[in-house]
Amino acid sequence: MAKNIIKIKGQENPHIQMQLSCQEQVVLEEHERLSPHLLFEIIRRDGDEELARPTKSLVYSGFAAGIVISFSFLFKAVLTMYLPHAPWSNLITSIGYTAGFIIVILGRMQLFTENTITTVIPLFKDFSGRKIVQILRLWGLVFLSNLLGTLLAALFLSSPAFISPELTASLHSIALHVVHMAPMQNIVQGIPAGILIAAIVWMMPMSQSFSFFLILFFTYFISLGGFAHVVVGSCELAYEVLHGGANLYDYFFRFLIPTGIGNIIGGTIVFTLLVYAQVSRELK
Repeated sequence: MAKNIIKIKGQENPHIQMQLSCQEQVVLEEHERLSPHLLFEIIRRDGDEELARPTKSLVYSGFAAGIVISFSFLFKAVLTMYLPHAPWSNLITSIGYTAGFIIVILGRMQLFTENTITTVIPLFKDFSGRKIVQILRLWGLVFLSNLLGTLLAALFLSSPAFISPELTASLHSIALHVVHMAPMQNIVQGIPAGILIAAIVWMMPMSQSFSFFLILFFTYFISLGGFAHVVVGSCELAYEVLHGGANLYDYFFRFLIPTGIGNIIGGTIVFTLLVYAQVSRELK
Protein backbone atom coordinates (compact mmCIF):
# COMPACT_ATOMS: atom_id res chain seq x y z
CA MET A 1 0.00 0.00 0.00
CA ALA A 2 1.21 3.45 -0.90
CA LYS A 3 2.57 5.55 1.95
CA ASN A 4 2.24 9.28 2.61
CA ILE A 5 4.96 11.14 4.50
CA ILE A 6 3.78 13.87 6.86
CA LYS A 7 5.46 15.90 9.54
CA ILE A 8 4.20 15.58 13.08
CA LYS A 9 2.91 18.92 14.29
CA GLY A 10 4.44 20.21 17.48
CA GLN A 11 7.74 18.32 17.14
CA GLU A 12 10.82 20.40 17.86
CA ASN A 13 12.86 18.35 15.44
CA PRO A 14 11.53 19.09 11.95
CA HIS A 15 13.23 15.95 10.59
CA ILE A 16 11.07 13.59 12.68
CA GLN A 17 8.50 12.14 10.30
CA MET A 18 6.06 9.27 10.27
CA GLN A 19 4.57 7.19 7.54
CA LEU A 20 0.81 6.85 7.11
CA SER A 21 -1.15 4.64 4.76
CA CYS A 22 -3.60 6.28 2.37
CA GLN A 23 -6.48 5.09 4.53
CA GLU A 24 -4.89 6.53 7.65
CA GLN A 25 -4.23 9.80 5.84
CA VAL A 26 -7.94 10.07 4.93
CA VAL A 27 -8.94 9.46 8.55
CA LEU A 28 -6.46 12.11 9.69
CA GLU A 29 -7.81 14.69 7.25
CA GLU A 30 -11.43 13.93 8.24
CA HIS A 31 -10.63 14.63 11.88
CA GLU A 32 -8.53 17.71 11.25
CA ARG A 33 -10.25 20.91 12.35
CA LEU A 34 -10.70 23.69 9.84
CA SER A 35 -8.84 26.84 10.81
CA PRO A 36 -10.86 30.06 11.26
CA HIS A 37 -9.48 31.63 8.09
CA LEU A 38 -10.52 28.55 6.06
CA LEU A 39 -14.03 28.74 7.53
CA PHE A 40 -14.03 32.42 6.59
CA GLU A 41 -13.01 31.58 3.01
CA ILE A 42 -15.67 28.83 2.68
CA ILE A 43 -18.42 31.20 3.76
CA ARG A 44 -17.02 34.00 1.60
CA ARG A 45 -17.27 31.82 -1.50
CA ASP A 46 -20.80 30.77 -0.56
CA GLY A 47 -21.65 34.44 -0.13
CA ASP A 48 -20.26 35.36 -3.55
CA GLU A 49 -22.36 32.60 -5.11
CA GLU A 50 -25.48 33.87 -3.36
CA LEU A 51 -24.83 37.45 -4.46
CA ALA A 52 -24.54 36.29 -8.07
CA ARG A 53 -27.81 34.35 -8.11
CA PRO A 54 -30.56 35.56 -10.46
CA THR A 55 -33.38 37.63 -9.04
CA LYS A 56 -36.01 35.01 -9.80
CA SER A 57 -34.07 32.31 -7.95
CA LEU A 58 -33.69 34.52 -4.86
CA VAL A 59 -37.39 35.42 -4.84
CA TYR A 60 -38.64 31.85 -5.19
CA SER A 61 -36.19 30.55 -2.61
CA GLY A 62 -37.01 33.35 -0.16
CA PHE A 63 -40.74 32.85 -0.68
CA ALA A 64 -40.42 29.11 -0.01
CA ALA A 65 -38.37 29.83 3.13
CA GLY A 66 -41.08 32.19 4.40
CA ILE A 67 -43.73 29.50 3.98
CA VAL A 68 -41.66 26.67 5.45
CA ILE A 69 -40.38 28.66 8.45
CA SER A 70 -44.02 28.91 9.56
CA PHE A 71 -43.76 25.29 10.69
CA SER A 72 -41.76 26.62 13.64
CA PHE A 73 -44.85 28.60 14.66
CA LEU A 74 -47.25 25.76 13.88
CA PHE A 75 -45.35 22.89 15.51
CA LYS A 76 -44.73 24.87 18.70
CA ALA A 77 -48.47 25.57 18.83
CA VAL A 78 -49.26 21.86 18.31
CA LEU A 79 -47.07 20.87 21.26
CA THR A 80 -48.52 23.71 23.34
CA MET A 81 -52.01 22.40 22.66
CA TYR A 82 -51.22 19.04 24.26
CA LEU A 83 -49.32 20.31 27.30
CA PRO A 84 -50.57 21.97 30.48
CA HIS A 85 -49.74 25.59 31.25
CA ALA A 86 -46.75 24.87 33.47
CA PRO A 87 -43.30 26.48 33.86
CA TRP A 88 -41.63 23.40 32.38
CA SER A 89 -43.85 23.11 29.28
CA ASN A 90 -41.67 25.48 27.22
CA LEU A 91 -38.83 22.96 27.55
CA ILE A 92 -40.86 20.68 25.28
CA THR A 93 -42.78 23.12 23.08
CA SER A 94 -39.52 24.79 22.04
CA ILE A 95 -38.59 21.58 20.22
CA GLY A 96 -41.39 22.33 17.76
CA TYR A 97 -39.86 25.75 17.09
CA THR A 98 -36.78 24.12 15.55
CA ALA A 99 -38.72 22.37 12.74
CA GLY A 100 -38.95 25.26 10.28
CA PHE A 101 -35.28 26.20 10.71
CA ILE A 102 -34.13 22.62 10.12
CA ILE A 103 -36.06 22.40 6.84
CA VAL A 104 -35.05 25.86 5.61
CA ILE A 105 -31.34 25.68 6.47
CA LEU A 106 -30.73 22.07 5.38
CA GLY A 107 -32.85 22.73 2.28
CA ARG A 108 -30.58 25.71 1.41
CA MET A 109 -33.50 28.12 1.13
CA GLN A 110 -32.94 31.87 1.41
CA LEU A 111 -33.54 33.02 4.99
CA PHE A 112 -32.86 36.68 5.68
CA THR A 113 -31.04 36.18 8.98
CA GLU A 114 -28.55 33.74 7.43
CA ASN A 115 -27.59 36.42 4.93
CA THR A 116 -26.56 38.83 7.69
CA ILE A 117 -23.28 36.86 7.79
CA THR A 118 -23.05 34.88 4.52
CA THR A 119 -23.39 37.81 2.13
CA VAL A 120 -21.52 40.32 4.31
CA ILE A 121 -18.27 38.36 4.59
CA PRO A 122 -17.39 38.87 0.87
CA LEU A 123 -17.46 42.62 1.56
CA PHE A 124 -14.32 42.33 3.70
CA LYS A 125 -12.29 41.08 0.73
CA ASP A 126 -13.82 43.35 -1.90
CA PHE A 127 -15.07 46.48 -0.17
CA SER A 128 -16.69 48.47 -2.94
CA GLY A 129 -19.87 50.31 -3.74
CA ARG A 130 -20.80 47.59 -6.22
CA LYS A 131 -20.56 44.90 -3.55
CA ILE A 132 -22.66 46.96 -1.13
CA VAL A 133 -25.35 47.37 -3.79
CA GLN A 134 -25.30 43.60 -4.39
CA ILE A 135 -25.77 42.94 -0.68
CA LEU A 136 -28.62 45.43 -0.34
CA ARG A 137 -30.29 43.93 -3.43
CA LEU A 138 -30.12 40.42 -2.01
CA TRP A 139 -31.24 41.51 1.47
CA GLY A 140 -34.21 43.40 0.03
CA LEU A 141 -35.33 40.59 -2.27
CA VAL A 142 -34.95 37.86 0.35
CA PHE A 143 -36.54 39.86 3.16
CA LEU A 144 -39.60 40.82 1.12
CA SER A 145 -39.93 37.27 -0.21
CA ASN A 146 -39.70 35.86 3.33
CA LEU A 147 -42.44 38.25 4.48
CA LEU A 148 -44.73 37.33 1.59
CA GLY A 149 -44.18 33.66 2.39
CA THR A 150 -45.07 34.17 6.05
CA LEU A 151 -48.19 36.12 5.05
CA LEU A 152 -49.37 33.26 2.85
CA ALA A 153 -48.64 30.80 5.66
CA ALA A 154 -50.61 32.96 8.14
CA LEU A 155 -53.56 32.97 5.74
CA PHE A 156 -53.41 29.19 5.53
CA LEU A 157 -53.20 28.84 9.31
CA SER A 158 -56.30 31.03 9.59
CA SER A 159 -58.41 28.53 7.65
CA PRO A 160 -61.01 26.86 9.91
CA ALA A 161 -61.02 23.90 7.55
CA PHE A 162 -57.43 23.14 8.53
CA ILE A 163 -57.02 24.39 12.11
CA SER A 164 -59.08 23.12 15.05
CA PRO A 165 -60.38 25.51 17.74
CA GLU A 166 -57.88 24.06 20.23
CA LEU A 167 -54.97 24.68 17.87
CA THR A 168 -56.28 28.16 17.10
CA ALA A 169 -56.14 28.99 20.81
CA SER A 170 -52.51 27.77 20.97
CA LEU A 171 -51.54 29.83 17.92
CA HIS A 172 -53.11 32.91 19.50
CA SER A 173 -51.35 32.39 22.83
CA ILE A 174 -47.95 32.23 21.11
CA ALA A 175 -48.62 35.18 18.78
CA LEU A 176 -49.98 37.39 21.56
CA HIS A 177 -46.71 37.01 23.43
CA VAL A 178 -44.96 38.59 20.44
CA VAL A 179 -47.58 41.36 20.12
CA HIS A 180 -47.01 42.49 23.71
CA MET A 181 -43.27 43.06 23.22
CA ALA A 182 -42.16 46.70 23.14
CA PRO A 183 -40.02 47.93 20.19
CA MET A 184 -36.86 48.35 22.29
CA GLN A 185 -37.41 44.92 23.81
CA ASN A 186 -37.64 43.42 20.33
CA ILE A 187 -34.34 45.06 19.37
CA VAL A 188 -32.63 43.66 22.46
CA GLN A 189 -34.24 40.22 22.10
CA GLY A 190 -33.36 40.16 18.41
CA ILE A 191 -29.61 40.49 19.01
CA PRO A 192 -29.04 37.02 20.56
CA ALA A 193 -31.19 35.42 17.85
CA GLY A 194 -29.06 37.09 15.15
CA ILE A 195 -25.86 35.89 16.85
CA LEU A 196 -27.11 32.30 17.15
CA ILE A 197 -28.23 32.08 13.50
CA ALA A 198 -24.87 33.51 12.38
CA ALA A 199 -23.12 30.96 14.61
CA ILE A 200 -25.01 28.15 12.84
CA VAL A 201 -23.80 29.42 9.46
CA TRP A 202 -20.23 29.74 10.76
CA MET A 203 -20.19 26.20 12.21
CA MET A 204 -21.96 24.38 9.36
CA PRO A 205 -18.78 23.59 7.37
CA MET A 206 -17.39 21.82 10.45
CA SER A 207 -20.59 20.04 11.46
CA GLN A 208 -20.74 17.59 8.53
CA SER A 209 -23.25 14.85 9.47
CA PHE A 210 -24.20 16.67 12.68
CA SER A 211 -25.79 19.66 10.92
CA PHE A 212 -29.26 18.54 11.98
CA PHE A 213 -28.33 18.56 15.66
CA LEU A 214 -26.44 21.84 15.34
CA ILE A 215 -29.49 23.63 13.95
CA LEU A 216 -31.81 21.95 16.44
CA PHE A 217 -29.62 22.92 19.41
CA PHE A 218 -29.21 26.61 18.61
CA THR A 219 -32.76 27.27 17.41
CA TYR A 220 -34.15 25.41 20.43
CA PHE A 221 -32.47 27.96 22.67
CA ILE A 222 -33.75 30.85 20.54
CA SER A 223 -37.25 29.73 21.49
CA LEU A 224 -36.41 28.76 25.05
CA GLY A 225 -34.75 32.11 25.69
CA GLY A 226 -37.69 34.03 24.20
CA PHE A 227 -35.42 35.67 21.65
CA ALA A 228 -36.98 37.42 18.64
CA HIS A 229 -36.51 36.15 15.09
CA VAL A 230 -37.83 38.53 12.45
CA VAL A 231 -39.10 35.93 9.94
CA VAL A 232 -40.80 33.50 12.34
CA GLY A 233 -42.24 36.45 14.25
CA SER A 234 -43.53 37.89 10.98
CA CYS A 235 -45.76 34.84 10.58
CA GLU A 236 -46.94 35.14 14.18
CA LEU A 237 -47.74 38.87 13.89
CA ALA A 238 -49.37 38.43 10.47
CA TYR A 239 -51.59 35.77 12.02
CA GLU A 240 -52.70 38.16 14.77
CA VAL A 241 -53.28 41.00 12.30
CA LEU A 242 -55.55 38.75 10.24
CA HIS A 243 -57.52 37.85 13.39
CA GLY A 244 -57.75 41.40 14.72
CA GLY A 245 -55.42 40.84 17.66
CA ALA A 246 -52.88 43.33 16.28
CA ASN A 247 -52.74 46.12 13.71
CA LEU A 248 -50.28 47.17 11.03
CA TYR A 249 -48.54 49.54 13.44
CA ASP A 250 -47.86 46.58 15.75
CA TYR A 251 -46.61 44.52 12.82
CA PHE A 252 -44.24 47.04 11.28
CA PHE A 253 -43.18 49.40 14.06
CA ARG A 254 -43.47 47.35 17.25
CA PHE A 255 -42.07 44.12 15.81
CA LEU A 256 -40.75 43.93 12.24
CA ILE A 257 -38.42 46.92 12.05
CA PRO A 258 -37.04 46.68 15.63
CA THR A 259 -36.52 42.91 15.44
CA GLY A 260 -34.90 43.17 12.01
CA ILE A 261 -32.50 45.77 13.41
CA GLY A 262 -31.73 43.52 16.38
CA ASN A 263 -31.07 40.49 14.16
CA ILE A 264 -28.74 42.54 11.92
CA ILE A 265 -26.88 43.93 14.94
CA GLY A 266 -26.39 40.41 16.31
CA GLY A 267 -25.61 38.63 13.04
CA THR A 268 -23.55 41.29 11.24
CA ILE A 269 -22.23 43.92 13.64
CA VAL A 270 -21.48 41.59 16.56
CA PHE A 271 -20.78 38.10 15.21
CA THR A 272 -19.45 38.79 11.72
CA LEU A 273 -17.18 41.67 12.76
CA LEU A 274 -15.74 39.63 15.65
CA VAL A 275 -15.13 36.70 13.31
CA TYR A 276 -13.36 38.98 10.85
CA ALA A 277 -11.25 40.51 13.63
CA GLN A 278 -9.85 37.11 14.59
CA VAL A 279 -8.84 36.18 11.02
CA SER A 280 -7.95 39.55 9.49
CA ARG A 281 -4.18 39.14 9.95
CA GLU A 282 -4.22 35.60 8.51
CA LEU A 283 -6.18 36.76 5.47
CA LYS A 284 -3.47 39.32 4.71
